[in-house]
Amino acid sequence: MNQDDTIFIPLTTIQRSLVGRNRLSTIDIAAESTAVMSFVEEQTKAILLDEHDIANPDEADFQVMNQAEIVEAVSNITATLTLLLAAIAGISLVVGGIGIMNMMLTTVTERTREIGLRKALGAKRIDVNRQFLFEAIVLTLLGGIIGISLGALISFAISYSGLIQTKISIPSVLLAFGISAMIGIVFGYYPAKRASALNPIEALRYE
Repeated sequence: MNQDDTIFIPLTTIQRSLVGRNRLSTIDIAAESTAVMSFVEEQTKAILLDEHDIANPDEADFQVMNQAEIVEAVSNITATLTLLLAAIAGISLVVGGIGIMNMMLTTVTERTREIGLRKALGAKRIDVNRQFLFEAIVLTLLGGIIGISLGALISFAISYSGLIQTKISIPSVLLAFGISAMIGIVFGYYPAKRASALNPIEALRYE
């Protein structure tokens, strides 16, 4: 909340001119210390029950919350959102990894004769394996660079709009690169292994 955009007006004025009712929807109470917070909360409940003429506390038409409960509620919401975003990110990574694996398998099929020629000229299985694994890693790192660039642009746009201030940390960027490389290794391993296992004679005869 920007303090420059805050004004104070009489309670009766806002009730009459803005909200159109003569009752309060929220009351903020400040305790002298955290030690007396529970006492203040109980006293507030007792006063409101008496003012509302309610004998049974279970039938109260109001709710009293302290700062600790509000922080706990916000923390629970944040944890739920974090879990949801992590699940979405995990699904995205798996889908992206499967897409990369399919792309690399197609590449292996299209370059079968090239693989056979390389092996016929003396390339070892580990050489072919490293080549295709390296290509998969480069492909995922390029995707990571594009994703980080888009994220930085969106972050800058949000900060520039003045809605909220965002910040890009170096550890998060390094983590994104690390995950990109890991996806390339995990999902590029099978196509690379399949390419290295091709028989050079059969690969040269492939049409």
